[in-house]
Amino acid sequence: MLPTRRSLLTAFLALPTLPVAGRAAAQFLPPTPACGDEHDLTLARTAGPFYKPEAPLRHELAGDAPNGERITLAGYVLDARCRPVADSLVEIWHADETGAYDNDGFRLRGHQMTDERGRWWFATVVPALYPGRTRHYHFRVRRPGAAILTTQLFFPNEPENDRDRLYAPELLLDIRPTADGKFGRFDFVV
Repeated sequence: MLPTRRSLLTAFLALPTLPVAGRAAAQFLPPTPACGDEHDLTLARTAGPFYKPEAPLRHELAGDAPNGERITLAGYVLDARCRPVADSLVEIWHADETGAYDNDGFRLRGHQMTDERGRWWFATVVPALYPGRTRHYHFRVRRPGAAILTTQLFFPNEPENDRDRLYAPELLLDIRPTADGKFGRFDFVV
């Protein structure tokens, strides 16, 4: 029997703090890309035409698209030496289950601050494909006192990945099926 999104999130939140030179626990994808030096920082990508400042502080976005397939996204914000970074800003925005963005309000948009262990998570929906793009999420991440990283995260095994000029395999989510949707993991190295 598959675990639920809630049980995987609970397990993720129960993980002990990462060791200074370590990686995430073995049952989850290690930091992507690997920590180690400044050349291994998470790749930047364009914000696209749909970024909107002042998204609300919230973890739960799935209610904005009640017909969408549920997914919980989670991970850490880490520095180049693999240390978790508390109080980092993590913003998300993405298309809905029909491929549309909300440009009038804040549907499927939100932000949060990482906790004392550098963890972040959002409960949302799987975005639909739309012309010219593969399935993806937009993120902005800023650790205290640093520049903002703007990037996009992608789904593995999508037929459109290789045709999308913004796609990079280093930005793949680790996606796992659950009894009630999907669970995706990605650690930002900033």
